[in-house]
Amino acid sequence: MKITRLVTYHAAPRWLFLKIETDEGITGWGEPVIEGRARTVDAAVHELSEYLIGQDPTRINDLWQTMYRGSFYRGGAILMSAIAGIDQALWDIKGKALGVPVYQLLGGLVRDRMKTYRWVGGDRPADLVEQVHRYRELGFDTFKFNGTEEMQLLDSPRRVDAAIAKVAALRDAFGDSIDFGVDFHGRVGAPMARVLLKELEPYRPLFVEEPVLPEQAEYYPRLAAATSIPLAAGERMYSRFEFKQVLANGGLSLLQPDLSHAGGLTECLKIAAMAEAYDVALAPHCPLGPVALAACLQLDFVSHNAVLQEQSIGIHYNQGADLLDYVLNKDDFHCDHGSIAALPKPGLGVEIDEERLRHAHENPPDWRNPVWRHADGSVAEW
Repeated sequence: MKITRLVTYHAAPRWLFLKIETDEGITGWGEPVIEGRARTVDAAVHELSEYLIGQDPTRINDLWQTMYRGSFYRGGAILMSAIAGIDQALWDIKGKALGVPVYQLLGGLVRDRMKTYRWVGGDRPADLVEQVHRYRELGFDTFKFNGTEEMQLLDSPRRVDAAIAKVAALRDAFGDSIDFGVDFHGRVGAPMARVLLKELEPYRPLFVEEPVLPEQAEYYPRLAAATSIPLAAGERMYSRFEFKQVLANGGLSLLQPDLSHAGGLTECLKIAAMAEAYDVALAPHCPLGPVALAACLQLDFVSHNAVLQEQSIGIHYNQGADLLDYVLNKDDFHCDHGSIAALPKPGLGVEIDEERLRHAHENPPDWRNPVWRHADGSVAEW
């Protein structure tokens, strides 16, 4: 079997799909994308295609190393996201060629179902109680929301009080019947992170995500030493080599690599194993589409330290399309009390509605995240 062609599709809300075709008629799907830079990653995918056309798609490890090591410059958000989507598609092909789900190729299941959580509150956290009420009726008991809006390096106690009040309202409304993670989203600098973590402790969040930006990772162990709240990070880290030093330094309780950003399933399997060696839990980042989620689930079902899976049904970014709109086998992704069973179909386990995807590709949005500014006019972290 040989790779013959790579085809990409841009689609609402902000997704990029990749189809890899072979001379035996077996195709594989991936999601190589950085949110807001889909066209840049698209270009990188097609540049990498020169390493792939005419090659055996089942030699995934060799193709991955060729894409990664075959160029002098490597790593980073764009190149690793391009490799990630290609890698997903190669695993999809291999599973389909052998007639089994990818998790069977990786040693089989370590669990029967995977717990997921729902996003609530939007970019500027609001209406949390109302949304949690609605999703609890669908069987979910675990949620995540943004913890703050803009926050200066040193900010007012009023801004802290406003953030804590939203969390307090959730505990008042639901008691200990729900769990939730609070995402600082890199909006908080180290001075205010310490203050917010202390104020959040009485409300016992499941974790705080990106307590500081990844480029300030030296603060992870310092913040962890000052709080009882588990700290999570990883969505803006792109290879095992970046995760290596963070794990060695300590401070994180939950690792969140993104299988569409951090080199795909091949690389994230290694990252997951590294995390397990440090007794760190795994919760793959995935505010993206169905192929990305399917790849994450393949990892979850073979990783003993996987504890939670993010998924984007109803997420505030999904304008113009939702998670399963381009999926034919929607029932396989059904959440029962917030959990998804192992996907039964071969490959990654997702069947893409290519006709609908072609139609979406005719006029896709060119999504960009907003640029926020502080009251003084300076750029704020979104």
